[in-house]
Parts: sequence; C-alpha cells; structure tokens
Amino acid sequence: MAPFVVLLLLFSSLIHGHAQIEPKNEAFISLLVTQNGLDFVKELLVKKAISSIISLRLRDIEKGANFPVVGNVYMSVSNITIYEIDVASSIVKPGETGVSIVASGVTCNLSMNWYYSYSTWLVPVRISDRGSAEVQVEGMQVDLMLGLENQEGSLKLKLEDCSSYVKDISIKLDGGASWLYQGIVDAFEEQIGSAVENAITKKLKEGISKLDLYLGSLPKEVPVDDHASLNVTFVNNVLLSNSSVGFETNGLFIGRNAFLPIPNFHHKNSEFPVSCAYSSKMLGITVDEAVFNSASGLYYDAKFMHWIVDKIPDQSLLNTAGWRFIVPQLYRKYPNHDMNLNISLSSPPIVDISNQKAGANVFADLTINVLEEHEVIPVACISLV
Repeated sequence: MAPFVVLLLLFSSLIHGHAQIEPKNEAFISLLVTQNGLDFVKELLVKKAISSIISLRLRDIEKGANFPVVGNVYMSVSNITIYEIDVASSIVKPGETGVSIVASGVTCNLSMNWYYSYSTWLVPVRISDRGSAEVQVEGMQVDLMLGLENQEGSLKLKLEDCSSYVKDISIKLDGGASWLYQGIVDAFEEQIGSAVENAITKKLKEGISKLDLYLGSLPKEVPVDDHASLNVTFVNNVLLSNSSVGFETNGLFIGRNAFLPIPNFHHKNSEFPVSCAYSSKMLGITVDEAVFNSASGLYYDAKFMHWIVDKIPDQSLLNTAGWRFIVPQLYRKYPNHDMNLNISLSSPPIVDISNQKAGANVFADLTINVLEEHEVIPVACISLV
C-alpha cells in the first residue's frame, strides 16, 4: 500500500475539479526580484551591451582648418571603430517611477585612420599624408531610466531616458608631422567624443527596443503536456519599490483541449507581493494553493486519476494463491487466479496551505479485481482517505 500512498501524495501536490469561470484577472503566483537579483540582471545586461558595442563603427568625420604659413588644410578621420570597452562600476536602483541604471568610469579604446591634404604658395603641388591613430575615451558615464508596465497581460519596457557623457579623450597618432598632432586633436577631439556618445546611446536604445520586443513576445500560456498549460499572463501593475521589483501572474492551470472543463479552485486571499526575509536571495516566489487545486481539478476532469495496478514488487500478492491462508474463501472460489487493483479518485485532491503546513485531502476507492478469462470480477472495495 505504501507505493499507492506515495503516488497519491505526488499527484495531489501537482494536480481539482469542476467547471466554473476562470478568474483571469486575479493573481495566484507572485514573483519578487530583490536588489541582489536586479544586480545579477544588470551585470548580464552590461555584458550584453559591451558585446554589442565592440566592433561598432562610427561615422567618418571631415573638417577644414587654417594653419599659420601652411594655410587651409583638409583633414578627415575614417574607419573609427570601438575595439575595447571597460565599465569600472555600474549600479541599478529601482524606484517608484522606474528602474535606473548608471554606468560610470567607462573607458573606450578606438582605432581610426587619418588623412590630410593642403597646398600652399610656397610649394606649387598639393601635399597629403595619411596614417592611423589610437583614441582613448575616459571617464564616460551612461545613464538609463527604464519604465516597466503591464500592457494587456504582457510586460512593456519603456526607455524613459538615455544619455551619455564623455569626460576626457586622448588621441595618439602614428606618423605625420608634429604640428599635425595638435591640429588633429583640436579639430576632432570634440567631434569624436560626441560621436562616441551618440553611437553608444543609439546602440543602447536599439538594445532596449529589442529587449522590449522579447518581453512582449513571451507566451501567455506555457504548455505542461498535451492536456494542460500554465496561464502566465501578467496581471495588475508592476510593483516597484526602492529595493525590489514585483510581478504578479494568473498562474492557474488551464486545459489545452477546448472541450475540457475549466477547473474550480479553493482560493484563500494570499498576501501579495511576496517578501524575502534574507537579503542574499535574488528571487522570491509565492504560489497560492489555487494553483495546485486548478491542476488537480483539470487532471481529474480529464480522467487522469485512475490507475490499474497489475505489477508490484511481490507479484504473488496479485494472485489468489497468495491469499489462501488469509482469505481462504477467495482462494476456494477462484483458485490460482490473477488479480489487479483498480485505483480511482472519487473527487479531486484538495490542497490546503497555511503558514504552518501544506497538505492535501485525497479521497480514493481501491477495488480488488479477480481476472477470469475475459471477465473482470470485483471482489472487494476499500474507500481510502
């Protein structure tokens, strides 16, 4: 009997029954992302942002400048590419209006090609030269403000603000005349810094837009098997505090078969959102007992809580010969007949969760059958609770 009891307990913890209207706008699963969890997500986003910015090519810049004696000089820098980026520190801070992410001490290393040409009355031919250069952008800060809201059951990520600021830039030229160095620096320092700011800001906006599309594409139902799905539609507003972000989902099991009744459930008002007692935790989850009872009812109505047991470790017990000294009448009437056990739940298991314990009430009928040729003969029935 022990395996049977274990089986019932497993099913009662996973799977309540009879058709009623499903509460689509109520929350039965609550998730809370703590500051530690937000820090973890932030690190992933920073790494993703860095990988998307590496090898980013900026627009070419050209400019004319006037130098004493030499006169007008045409200068340009091209193939400006970010090949390395480092973030010294970053913080994420949730608040009532959204989630703020600030990256500071950002350093970018760039490579580029330079070119200049000029003509002067001293030399009747046009003079030009070209080479490469290394650029280092230091002390950069990037600020993001993200808004989160529930939009028709899906998460909507909005970029409220995005800005970046370059504090310092240095340029190291390979080749060229000494006077050209200061000319390149004076002519392009501000423009290169501005180009880096604009390029990174644009790339971050594209990344946030892609992340928003991904969140919007998340399914509202997650298939469990051929018969059931989990309703993961977001309900209510996103819960923002100064140390966490909370989400609420419907969380009930629903039938994938249109003809399968929607299960009823026993719902006690849980306290939402969930709270994490330990600051080291990243994620807290609250699951209402209605979630278990919705699964219980759905699988019960789908006729899944019925089992025929004809194989057990001690197979002799499923033959009347094994009972001839215990129930001799059974053996005399059906000598050496095989038997099986018909186990059926008479109602959906009802899960009850309190602060002290979690339990389930399971009502089942155990029918003992004797197999005689093509006939199944019930000889005993035991009701179990």
